[in-house]
Amino acid sequence: MAQVTLKGVQKIYPLDEGRKARKADPAEGREKNSQYTEKGFIAVQDFNLDIEDREFIVLVGPSGCGKSTTLRMIAGLEEITAGELYIGDRLVNEVAAKDRDIAMVFQSYALYPHMTVYDNMAFALKLRRLPKDEIDRAVREAADILDIAEYLKRKPKALSGGQRQRVAIGRAIVRRPQVFLMDEPLSNLDAKLRNQMRAEIIKLRQKVDTTFIYVTHDQVEAMTLGDRIVIMKDGLIQQTGTPQEVFDHPANLFVAGFIGSPQMNFFEVTLKEKEGRYFIAVDGNEIALCDEMQAAFKEGKVRGGEVILGIRPEHIALSEESLAHMSATVDVSEMMGSSIHLHAKKGEKSLVAIIPDQGWSHRASFQYGSPVFFTFDTEVIHLFDKDTGANLLGGT
Repeated sequence: MAQVTLKGVQKIYPLDEGRKARKADPAEGREKNSQYTEKGFIAVQDFNLDIEDREFIVLVGPSGCGKSTTLRMIAGLEEITAGELYIGDRLVNEVAAKDRDIAMVFQSYALYPHMTVYDNMAFALKLRRLPKDEIDRAVREAADILDIAEYLKRKPKALSGGQRQRVAIGRAIVRRPQVFLMDEPLSNLDAKLRNQMRAEIIKLRQKVDTTFIYVTHDQVEAMTLGDRIVIMKDGLIQQTGTPQEVFDHPANLFVAGFIGSPQMNFFEVTLKEKEGRYFIAVDGNEIALCDEMQAAFKEGKVRGGEVILGIRPEHIALSEESLAHMSATVDVSEMMGSSIHLHAKKGEKSLVAIIPDQGWSHRASFQYGSPVFFTFDTEVIHLFDKDTGANLLGGT
């Protein structure tokens, strides 16, 4: 087992001649997209992370954010342009992938179609020329862990997608690597199978005592699987923390909007200071901030002005008009079983509120265009700098 440490890791892909010709002025190109420089396209920028032994880390972010490139650099499938990568105490920048003692599970199952499940799982061990009895023991132990022992004689075409992914994971397990890498292993499965396989990976982690680094674009996977999650955008780490930390204390607007489903609502409001107390002005109402924000803003000498208010859908409650903090008009209501996802319009902005279902008479009031009134607790709101997007309370 091993720690994994990345220090100032960077990946730059050289620009092709056609790209260089089209970008006669590099400064103009950087202004349009800071990932393009004279050196090339910066896929990963100054990546610093210490992953503890036996920790389950999830790299999450939208497509093109650099998470898979980072994983491939750890695996040795991509060269590191700058920085240092350690597995345990060993610097592995120049170490071949086969000598890093890692195992990787890809998005595609990458199974040998002409081999049985047993032979697929045993293949890497046979290449090492291990004794037959040792190979057999390792394969059957992995098959028992993954509940695929009954499929060992079958070929991949006779298996479902979920079963094939278990075989791919089993092929990695038998190698007993120091580090287990997984690159969006569930993205090819349907929703039901993804839920089942998420549970299987959680159980697997309890049985296989090793370090996991998992890549996904699905924030639900990140929140349910990771001890810590690393949220990336444009090749940069936006925030690192436990799932609860990044949910409760997002560092910036991007993290706040990315983590949580449905995503957080955002509105432009005015932050005001009166006689040492802070308020936000919403719909003509002045709402006093919670004690935590009062103390933090006072200590930081935060000035009033235009800010972004963030409220999660589950933190918005229906209210009587006389007590409301804000008003809107109903756009769409979605019945989700125990709750209603109420989509409403507030001027040009849309908002989503999760309302506990209280029966048919309650649902009837959510007709298109009808007015609705909301309130919220300032202890669970977030305020962001309008220019930088940073959380005014900071993030973990």
